[in-house]
Amino acid sequence: MRVLIVEDERRLALSLAKGLTAEGFAVDVVHDGLEGLHQAGQSAYDLVILDIMLPGMNGYRVCSTLRAAGNDVPILMLTAKDGEYDEAEGLDTGADDYLTKPFSYVVLLARVRALVRRRGQGASPVLRAGSLTVDRGARRVARDGAAVALTAKEFAVLEQLALRAGDVVSKAEILEHVWDFAYEGDPNIVEVYVSTLRRKLGAGLIETVRGAGYRLVTRA
Repeated sequence: MRVLIVEDERRLALSLAKGLTAEGFAVDVVHDGLEGLHQAGQSAYDLVILDIMLPGMNGYRVCSTLRAAGNDVPILMLTAKDGEYDEAEGLDTGADDYLTKPFSYVVLLARVRALVRRRGQGASPVLRAGSLTVDRGARRVARDGAAVALTAKEFAVLEQLALRAGDVVSKAEILEHVWDFAYEGDPNIVEVYVSTLRRKLGAGLIETVRGAGYRLVTRA
């Protein structure tokens, strides 16, 4: 899952990015409202964490502009302001949730996961494909009822395949959602992770569709 953080407090932005990266998210960070608006419009994000008080363009305007353009990415607003009118304004501009600083990282992470789960196919926290179970809330994976230990990045790759189980998911789509925009390494890194997943979960679970991508099989 790919997250954009638009936050001008650099220490906070770095702290959030480190925490979310450790949880398996691909995280991009910008510190200006105009740059955040541009970045959100250029890339496919699963969530935007958006501060309200930003240079260039405030969070309210960034949010309302994205919504006016038809961008339905989930938006979690952050603000040092406190009060029901500020919260109402944030939600009225199209934000999906609102968190007042200072906040607990544990609470923020729970809100992030909840917003990501609500979107599209990710509405259910538990994804199933045949004998495979992927619990997005608990970040647990099981095959035939037996737990399988995965790293955060392995889980993120599998999650993208499980979200579209039975369909072909291209290498580019996996890269876009699992690695951040600063990644300049070999795109064949996806093959490395798919190979590891096959070793851990079973060789027949992930099929290669030559020239198109990968498919998580749905049969038992």
